[in-house]
Amino acid sequence: MYEAHFGLQEAPFALTPNTRYFLRARSHSDALELLLVALKEREGFIKITGEVGTGKTLLCRLLLNELEQEAYTAYIPNPHLTPETLYEAVAEELGVDVSACGNTHQVLKALNDRLIALAMEQRPVVLVIDEAQAMPEATIEALRLLTNLETESIRLLQVVLFGQPELDELLKRDSLRQLRQRITFQYRLAPLDKVLVAQYLRHRLAQAGYNGGELFSSPALRLITRSSGGIPRLVNIIAHKALLAAWGKGDRQVSRGHVMQAIRDTDSAQVPNLLVRWL
Repeated sequence: MYEAHFGLQEAPFALTPNTRYFLRARSHSDALELLLVALKEREGFIKITGEVGTGKTLLCRLLLNELEQEAYTAYIPNPHLTPETLYEAVAEELGVDVSACGNTHQVLKALNDRLIALAMEQRPVVLVIDEAQAMPEATIEALRLLTNLETESIRLLQVVLFGQPELDELLKRDSLRQLRQRITFQYRLAPLDKVLVAQYLRHRLAQAGYNGGELFSSPALRLITRSSGGIPRLVNIIAHKALLAAWGKGDRQVSRGHVMQAIRDTDSAQVPNLLVRWL
């Protein structure tokens, strides 16, 4: 709608994860570096957590892209599965035909044979699970048992868990202490601060083809930071609606008023307490 008005080639604040728009903010850059180093060291379990909208899925896709030439990967985006279905999903991701398998034992045997064959090629196998907080407890335990597949010298399967903070609470259960003890590295994604929010907006605008002056005024930037809490997804939503508001009025720069209009239309945004600010 507003792309031509602001000199953009595409919408800069779409919610679909696009690795081209990744901003190497310290928290997210550190998390990616941790993942790559830990996987290189053949660690068993790695856990990355963050609030809703902090960019876990985008980071997950970046990791898969980085591993494309170095490892075999299996990606499970929706892990709300039974243990048996989890085994079948992992096997399918790794190219194992389980149609002839009559039971779970046979599926695991076929999967184990495949992992040994891949290990002979000197490339690690990495299982990446997004939205891991949705996994039933029985499936989490099945996942731990899956990582028991190993030889005397190497670990056949490494696991990366991406999840919301509820994943931490889930893993605190005494019944899951064995898996919790296997998590050797973990990282919590942090929201963006006011400096990074400004950088984030400029970065996405530049990637979308914008090459003009400051599109968001300073008061608008401050208000976006406060109302979004630094959560990238909320920053995207508010910035998109603010651009729509500015375009609708024919304005060339996003002002504080445009952002206020966007906030009122966004249930998840934090409406600033004007009285407290005035005091």
